[in-house]
Amino acid sequence: MSDALNELGGHIELKRPDCVLGWSVSRGELTVDVALANIVGLIEFLTTDQTCRFSTLVDITAVDYPERAKRFDVVYHLLSMYQNHRIRLRVATREEDMVPSITEVHPSANWFEREVFDMYGILFSGHPDLRRILTDYGFRGYPLRKDFPTTGYTEVRYDEVQKRVVYEPVKLVQEYRQFDFMSPWEGAEYILPGDEKNEDAAK
Repeated sequence: MSDALNELGGHIELKRPDCVLGWSVSRGELTVDVALANIVGLIEFLTTDQTCRFSTLVDITAVDYPERAKRFDVVYHLLSMYQNHRIRLRVATREEDMVPSITEVHPSANWFEREVFDMYGILFSGHPDLRRILTDYGFRGYPLRKDFPTTGYTEVRYDEVQKRVVYEPVKLVQEYRQFDFMSPWEGAEYILPGDEKNEDAAK
């Protein structure tokens, strides 16, 4: 399988050097790094080329690397049922960049791209209906970014007095506490029933 994937990676790089920044095979999977501006062209090629025939879009997701200048990787997973291959395409993008939408090639990308926008705030140019899909109207922030607070910003609850759902800023009922997770045999000094007998015997 790895030999076939290496051949496939070399074929894609040879045919579309304008799109491919690099590729590798790891753990039986082919990953191709793609130039941001050329992602649509490469996906069209992968769909129509007889060696590839990646006709099925499995998923689009993203990964957040806050320390990088190109903060996000937008990741595409494609399947060729004809050749029995899978491929992962990876596009590095800055927070302010717009990623070209692939909905013209794969209409099923519509909701995938909306989910990536909703969770990470990544914009897709040319998308027919780019709006949130999983979070509520008026939601602030992007939940899968690594700088998003674990408590969120807004609490949603049903108010019995007003007989409706209300949105309120998150209020912590107690301060964050620091816990000592040391082994009880190393750090804690527990006084257990019967320990006083040992003290009496020592005297």
